[in-house]
Amino acid sequence: MYDPYWLSARPGFTLWFVKRAAKKIFSINDRINDIDRELTFTRAELEYHRSINEDAQRDAAVGNYIDREEASLTRGDVRRFERTIDKLLAQRTKLEDKRATLLDRLPD
Repeated sequence: MYDPYWLSARPGFTLWFVKRAAKKIFSINDRINDIDRELTFTRAELEYHRSINEDAQRDAAVGNYIDREEASLTRGDVRRFERTIDKLLAQRTKLEDKRATLLDRLPD
């Protein structure tokens, strides 16, 4: 359990602890920025695949078996990108929670 009084009684350790925590927080912020960048690209790619999927589904409704196979493939692409976005958001949430924990542990 974290005890702020224990830290304040040891000034040398407190300085080391703060430096280490700050380093971790900066690292987490960098990873969150990387995830945000990847989310931006993945969302754009998802919109592109959704557009293709809509066209493929319309073609499959009036087309032959090849159109239905292509519609199935494009539907799978959309699902795959949606899962990727969900995983990235989960990673981002986990990192944000870790960062909040580290910030709470920093002495005032």
